[in-house]
Amino acid sequence: MPTKQATARARKDKREGKSASTQAGEFVREEVHHIRQGKHGARSAKQAIAIGLSEARRAGVDVPDKRKSSKKRSTAKKSSSTAKKSSRKRPAAKKATKKTSERRSRATTKALKRESTSSASKSALSRQSRQAASKRSASSRSAAAKKAARTKGSTERKAAAKKAAAHRSAASRSASAKKAARTRAMRARSR
Repeated sequence: MPTKQATARARKDKREGKSASTQAGEFVREEVHHIRQGKHGARSAKQAIAIGLSEARRAGVDVPDKRKSSKKRSTAKKSSSTAKKSSRKRPAAKKATKKTSERRSRATTKALKRESTSSASKSALSRQSRQAASKRSASSRSAAAKKAARTKGSTERKAAAKKAAAHRSAASRSASAKKAARTRAMRARSR
């Protein structure tokens, strides 16, 4: 069940005109937090993300269902007459969403509690994001980065630049310190 804070953050994102995936990110972030706290586990980082997206859909965020989007692609390949027939059938086949039984809900929670919490570790999430990015084309990744820079806003962009500068200077300081120590060690050996 999503918390009020996550729902409020997602609503704020919606008011600000941010995308559905950004809104859903609030629920994914909360799910990762739950796993790190030890409320339950997950088999993989992918499952942790899927749980968060499911919570977002339940809360009313307009996140496209992956299965539905793949079905759309397959219907596009069909002939126009077949597509028309399937579109006519859809409303009749649509069922009212059933509430999950308490027994099933308990079983799901119990199963998740047996899973590891390492699926929400920094390295696991990093691995998952790199893997997901590698499946996308370079132009797609580039377009996403450009859009992020465009939509970030001046205040957030300034904060990000300051943070990057601080990290760069810290890294260069540590590199120069290592170099100085190496030089001292070499001089000591030559004496």
